[in-house]
Amino acid sequence: MKITFAPRIALVVAATIFLHLNATAVEVDLGTANNFAVLAGSAVTSTGNTVVNGGNVGLDPNTLSSITGFPPGIVNTPYIIEAANGVTLQAQADLTTAYNVAAGPLTHVNLSGQDLGLVGPLTPGVYFFSSSAQLTGTLTLDDQGNPDAVFVFQIGSTLTTASNSKVVTINDGPNPTPGISVFWQVGSSATLGTGTDFEGNILAYASITDDGGSTVQGRLLAETAAVTLNDTTITVPPAEEVGGGGGGNVPDSASTLPLLGFGVATLFAFRRRFISLA
Repeated sequence: MKITFAPRIALVVAATIFLHLNATAVEVDLGTANNFAVLAGSAVTSTGNTVVNGGNVGLDPNTLSSITGFPPGIVNTPYIIEAANGVTLQAQADLTTAYNVAAGPLTHVNLSGQDLGLVGPLTPGVYFFSSSAQLTGTLTLDDQGNPDAVFVFQIGSTLTTASNSKVVTINDGPNPTPGISVFWQVGSSATLGTGTDFEGNILAYASITDDGGSTVQGRLLAETAAVTLNDTTITVPPAEEVGGGGGGNVPDSASTLPLLGFGVATLFAFRRRFISLA
């Protein structure tokens, strides 16, 4: 029996890369939760002149009586306020699915114990906090010119931003859509400090609170508890695809080149065995 070595190289290297990418890639699809700027489980409350652009305000399982502060808060047309119906029920189910997907990748950069304002610029990938995450100052996200760049932040408990903190995207291509592919998976609750300028979709297991005057380019989505707004301005980025919520492949923080090298090295290590079968 004769085995050709070159095709074996191509096969094993391709398999190595394929397995690596499929083990570490994740697509965060918000499903019908994509249609909501704000989604909560127990209540949505607004104080002052909150403005919601580009998405609905929804609540489930509680009813419309648990959505307060609109007016004076405004949800700009054609978007609406709705609760405890088939649409909000499905949106909460899709949010749970998206939350679990975002929490899933095993390969990540561990930032536990570090302030997000001191670690940037960050490149696309998955970033992990074993418990709480803090943002003081400015976090810079570098898309590296990739229009499909995705960031996932996995936070074990709470996300808290200091007053006047910022999330800023750079190198995001000719048609930037801030926040579209940034996902914050929060194990309990998120709190935005006064005047925070925030980008991304917060997927919180419990609650989300704005202390006042924050600007959000993204979505505030809470599974079980309340979303509390206070002179908050929310602008929802458009979906990348029908029924989707932004998203795409999240690259591993490591390059594929080491995997390519590993595949080739593995083949050469077993080269004699291949040749002996010729």
